[in-house]
Amino acid sequence: MRKVFLVWLLIPSLALPQTTKVHRALAVDSLLTDSLHEIVISLGLDKDFDVGEDGIEQISLAVIDLTSKEPRLGGVHPDNFIYPASVYKMYVAAEVLEQVSQGEYSLWSRYVVKSPNDVDRSKELENDPRPLLHDGDTVSVNYLLDLMITRSDNTAANCLIDLARRENINGMIGRYGWYGSEVTRKFLSRRFEDPGFEKVRGTVTCALHAADYLYRVYTDQLVNPWVSQQMKSFLARQLDTTKLAAGLPGKAIFYHKTGWYSYWTNDVGIVDDGTIQYVIACFLPLREEFALAKLKELSRRVYEMFQGRALAK
Repeated sequence: MRKVFLVWLLIPSLALPQTTKVHRALAVDSLLTDSLHEIVISLGLDKDFDVGEDGIEQISLAVIDLTSKEPRLGGVHPDNFIYPASVYKMYVAAEVLEQVSQGEYSLWSRYVVKSPNDVDRSKELENDPRPLLHDGDTVSVNYLLDLMITRSDNTAANCLIDLARRENINGMIGRYGWYGSEVTRKFLSRRFEDPGFEKVRGTVTCALHAADYLYRVYTDQLVNPWVSQQMKSFLARQLDTTKLAAGLPGKAIFYHKTGWYSYWTNDVGIVDDGTIQYVIACFLPLREEFALAKLKELSRRVYEMFQGRALAK
């Protein structure tokens, strides 16, 4: 029986109602969901996690099979809204690229970094030779996008949130029905936030919204083909390969965005080995030092599951 997630809320606002409406082409696959649930249970990930002052949290996992005649969706708590850490930078990037595609500025337009946006004191990935950004530095929009996605640079993200403006980013989010995933915060202390954003709750998202975003990238439906292909190009250059990427074979390309902070370790992306293609979005409420081995094994088993599904066709 064909099912589609179609939960509607019509009024986006900073009150942040949450919905799980996604692309109409995504039919729920109960067998895929059952297989994912078995994997998650076997890894001890289908449980309540203590995340300190934020209470109790659960995994949010969504997978889309792109190799079948119609895309098929499965998951474990895919509609659970959770802190995405740097994964929500991909929502920022989509709006920046949309504005570029509309001619508001170009990828090569110059941008001057200003405090207090220059928050990074160390690189998220030490093997990246690009220097940290500082107040007064002049760089291109393209450079900021690349830093934000591939190195997960927080200063670059703050600059691009200012450039795109949160109301525009959230307007794009609303157009796709991803209510509840609005970008509320920059990556800095609340005392440095813009007026009106000092007391809003932190940004959250769910695996279902992230997977829908990536499905639209894969099918050239994120804004328009140019935006989708630019986004895919940035995601292909992700430098952090310690999470889901670690469980994939060398022949597979993984277009993805990672995020990690405190209790949260996340990775979302598109897997393509030339024969097998799928989207996977995993938000795990577990500290990175404990999560990495789990994510690697989760990724390996999901890939092997798709190998088995391909052989069964």
